Amino acid sequence: MTYVEGFVTAVPAANKEAYRQHAAEAAAVFREFGMTRMVEGWGDDVPDGKVTDFRRAVAAEDGEVVLFSWFEYPDRAARDAANEKIMSDPRMQAMSETMPFDARRMIFGGFQAILEDGGESPGMGYLDGTLIAVPKANKEAYRAMAALTTPVVLEHGATRVVETWADDVPDGKVTDFRRAVQAKDDETVVYSWIEWPSKEARVAGWEKVMADPRMRPDAITMPFDGQRMIYGGFAPILDLRMERG
Repeated sequence: MTYVEGFVTAVPAANKEAYRQHAAEAAAVFREFGMTRMVEGWGDDVPDGKVTDFRRAVAAEDGEVVLFSWFEYPDRAARDAANEKIMSDPRMQAMSETMPFDARRMIFGGFQAILEDGGESPGMGYLDGTLIAVPKANKEAYRAMAALTTPVVLEHGATRVVETWADDVPDGKVTDFRRAVQAKDDETVVYSWIEWPSKEARVAGWEKVMADPRMRPDAITMPFDGQRMIYGGFAPILDLRMERG
């Protein structure tokens, strides 16, 4: 299954185009080294939470927008090989000196897909991004829950659902994925997203999903603490797909 390098970043709203250009330049390099897709999602409907939320995850300041982004690779070996090459590539070293955001607050890590469903649509108009702390012992229970809910979401308009399990997620000096969801010692991080053809389809789709009897609280058991789940809606500013193989 797909291996994902996931990111959450705080970017000054005024730097939106500079960030998009920076990401596109980086994509050209990562493409050479095996990345198959890059998505950059600009925060659009990102609510404040009572316990956790995306803004707190990256210590976003006034005037900054949160991005939910990822790279896709065929497997971890391809991702590791790409990162090794990137570290010594002079083009990336030059770009690191002109990043239009505070990289110290960017959170990142490697995740192994545990569920992928839906096709590859010609284009994605909107996405829901989610971070969850899940007890390690509940991995199969979480996968089973996702297997029940994903067909409902796809039936009501989503085009792709991906659930990934933390595999190589480092601790950070300022921010990181574990701190974002207040993960406990026996918990790991799930990084997941839902792709929609448009924001309008997402709004209509969620209304139908929430009214679907298969999604009733008595029909679904959540094997995690929902109070610490982080979620939000993002508008893609880049969705670059590379040739596979």
